[in-house]
Amino acid sequence: MFIPALRAEIAKLLTTKIWWILAIILFLYVAGVSGGLGALFGFLSQSADADASGSAPPTDVLAPMLYGTVSTFGYVFPVLLGALAVTSEHRHQMLTPTFLATPKRGIVLAAKSVALLMFGAIYGVIGVIASVGAGAGALALFGLDTQLGESDTWAMIARAILALALWAVIGVGLGALIPNQVAAIVVILAFTQFVEPTLRALVSLAEWAATVGKFLPGAASDALLGAPSFFTMGMTGDSLEWWQGGLLLAALALVLTVLGYVVSWKRDVT
Repeated sequence: MFIPALRAEIAKLLTTKIWWILAIILFLYVAGVSGGLGALFGFLSQSADADASGSAPPTDVLAPMLYGTVSTFGYVFPVLLGALAVTSEHRHQMLTPTFLATPKRGIVLAAKSVALLMFGAIYGVIGVIASVGAGAGALALFGLDTQLGESDTWAMIARAILALALWAVIGVGLGALIPNQVAAIVVILAFTQFVEPTLRALVSLAEWAATVGKFLPGAASDALLGAPSFFTMGMTGDSLEWWQGGLLLAALALVLTVLGYVVSWKRDVT
């Protein structure tokens, strides 16, 4: 029963335009951020007073920082995709035929989560191509080391794909917990674009706050990559290990999905 449900969820995603529209925006956004910042820091590194001012990070820090923008700035897109995959069914009243075909609602939600895990990984590949392609191109343009010959860089890239896959499942949980599509989108955009960036900026001011801030979802995502990010520059205290960041994201996805199942998924949808 699970495999047919999984196939149905994949088919639903492929028959909509939103998945590839978000994918295109993800690619352009991440490429713009990574390439733009790479060009900026490349220019600063070539300026006459760059060494004295310390304006540009060393290349062994700069390269993974640019490649990590796929997670630091791009994670909102798989979250939106996951949430829309759930809320769209509520909005267009598609859950009734879905539950008639697969009466066990837990299987439907599990299949949706696995389908979005797969699509999140696809988003990860698209985002990595954008961040690495644009970032490495900018570094090479200014004669800086791209770090693409390092095994640690490729391990980080693989973990970036995993991070975006987990973010898509988190989106499923949020969509199940907040079935109203407009409300879910507002919550996601408000948290990812304002609330968490503000909190991460504030916690960087004190060591005790940084100890708490490293458990924020975005910080856990950056920790999973195991690469420096623009939010961790100048921060005091230790960040999570990469596996701890991954476990935290996976736990968040599980908790939100279970809560969504209990709060709204079991309700009467007729």
